[in-house]
Amino acid sequence: MPVKLTIERGQVPVKVWTQDVDSQALKQLENVARLPIIHHHVAAMPDVHAGLGATIGSVIPTYKAIIPAAVGVDIGCGMIAAKTSLRAEQLDEKLLKSVFHQITRDVPVGRNQHNPHRAPADFAKPLSAELNEILQAHPAVAKKFKDSNTWVNQLGTLGTGNHFIELCLDETGCVWVMLHSGSRGIGNTIGTHFIALAREEMLKHDAQLPDEDLSYFEEGSQYFGDYVKAVGWAQRYAQENRRAMLNAVVAGMKRLLPPFEVDVQAIDCHHNYVERETHFGADVWVTRKGAIRSSKGRLGIVPGSMGSKSYIVRGKGNPESFESSAHGAGRVMSRSAAQKKFKVDDLIRQTEGVVCRKDAAVLDEIPAAYKDIDQVMANQSDLVEVVHTLKQVVCVKG
Repeated sequence: MPVKLTIERGQVPVKVWTQDVDSQALKQLENVARLPIIHHHVAAMPDVHAGLGATIGSVIPTYKAIIPAAVGVDIGCGMIAAKTSLRAEQLDEKLLKSVFHQITRDVPVGRNQHNPHRAPADFAKPLSAELNEILQAHPAVAKKFKDSNTWVNQLGTLGTGNHFIELCLDETGCVWVMLHSGSRGIGNTIGTHFIALAREEMLKHDAQLPDEDLSYFEEGSQYFGDYVKAVGWAQRYAQENRRAMLNAVVAGMKRLLPPFEVDVQAIDCHHNYVERETHFGADVWVTRKGAIRSSKGRLGIVPGSMGSKSYIVRGKGNPESFESSAHGAGRVMSRSAAQKKFKVDDLIRQTEGVVCRKDAAVLDEIPAAYKDIDQVMANQSDLVEVVHTLKQVVCVKG
C-alpha cells in the first residue's frame, strides 16, 4: 500500500503508511517535522505509536545533526534469525518444553547477567579499547555504569520488556531460531548521558524546541563526535549481544535435539539506531526509531506478538520511506493498560500452542496489546515482500 496519510503542519511533510495513528503519536510526528534539521520529510511506518519525544515507528533524516532521544536508550535494539535443518516433525511438546528450560538456564533474562567466569569474553575483547576511550572522555558514563565489568557480564543476555527468544516454524515446517534484544545496561547509560548533554546544549543556545526530548547535537558541536563514537559502539555491542545469545541457544538445542545444521548467514537487523546514508540528493543521518532498513534485496525481520506470526522480508528499496519498513506489530495499549484489562486466562488462550510463560508477570506482553501484524504487513506491501512466514512454538520473555 502507498502512503495513507500526509501531514503538512511542519517545516517538512510527514508521510504515514497507516491511518491508525493515535493523537499523541501524531503530535510527536508534527513536532519532529518542525525541527530545522530535518531533511526532505519524515516517514512513519504502519506500526507507529507514541514514544519518548520521537515516535516509535518513525524514520527521521537529519542534516548535519543527530537527535539522541530519537535513537533512544536501547541503542541498537534489533533482531537476529537463523534457519536450521530441523523439521517440525522432529519436535514434540516434551522436547519443546525441554528447550524452553534449557534456554532459560543458558541465557540470563530480565535483569540477570552471566557470572564473570561464564561471560563470553572473546566477544568483549575487540570492544574494550574503544569503550575505554569513551569512558575516559565521559567519566560520568563510567560513574553511572558503576561496575566496569558489568557490560562484559551482560553480553549474551536478553534483558526485559518485549525482548524475547523464540523457536519458530516456517511455512514449510523448517525450524528457525529468532531473538530480539539490544545493548543492555551500557547502551541505556550511554543513551541517557548523551540525551541529557543534548538538552544542556540546546539550553545554552536558547533553542526553541517543541519538545526538549528533540534536543540535538549539530556536527562540529562539543559532543557530536563523542556521541557518534559512543552510539556506534553501542550498536556494535547490541549486534554482538544477539550473536552471543544465538550461539548459546543453538548450543543448548544441540544437547537436546536430533543433529542439525544452522544457516551460516543469520539475518541480523537493528531497529533502534542511527547511520549515515544518502537520500534525496544529500548525505544525512537517518534515525530509525522502531524501523528496519529495507533497501532493495535486503533481508529483514518483522516480528509479531508472542501469539501471532512473524515475517522474514526482503526490502523493495522504496525511497519515500528512506528504504525502511516496520519493525514489528507495534503496541496499541500501554503495559499498565494491558495488565489492568486482561487476566491470565486471556493470556493462556491467546498463546495456545506456544510453550512460554503464562503468568501475571507477562500480561503486559499479551498479544492483544499489539497491533494486528497482518494489517501492518498489508500496509507496507510497497516497502517489503514476504519471504517466509514464521509461527513461534517456544517463546522465552525477558
